[in-house]
Parts: sequence; C-alpha cells; structure tokens
Amino acid sequence: METVFTGVGLITLLVVLILLAVNIFAFVNSLMFPAPAYEAAGKLTKPAWNLILGLGMVAQVLSFSFLLNLVAIIAALVFLLDVRPALAGLRRR
Repeated sequence: METVFTGVGLITLLVVLILLAVNIFAFVNSLMFPAPAYEAAGKLTKPAWNLILGLGMVAQVLSFSFLLNLVAIIAALVFLLDVRPALAGLRRR
C-alpha cells in the first residue's frame, strides 16, 4: 500500500514542479519585454504583470494555499497565452 501513496506523491510533486517552472518562465519572460510594448499592446503595464507573476511565484514556492496556487498558475497561463503573443507581435512589425 505504501508504494501506491509514494507513486501518487511523486506524481503530485512532479506536477507542482512543472507548474512552478511555468510560473518562473512567465515571470522571467515578462521582464524581457520593454514597458512601452505592454501599453502599445493594450495590456496591463509591465510593473503590474511583474507584480502579479512575482507574487504568484512566491505564493507557489511558499505554498500558501491551493486557491492561491491556482490563481498564480492561471495568471501565468493568461500571460503566456494572451499577453506574450501580443507583445511578440509588436516586435515583429
């Protein structure tokens, strides 16, 4: 019976680490775009996104609660799937 719980624990740890990696990637990526690009894309400002993603990353590392972790990963996914493509589109023009 212990091996089942050990396997579930390892899978849970792997998922948590992957989600943390996604959040770290989003935070580092948000630092790479210039501040005027955020306004030109019609998104929140660069400091706002850095604060949201940074606090989310800290919340995930400290594991405050499941709800905070969920909010943090949703914010990271919104950045990666909505804001980042808009910012990258401005760079190509």
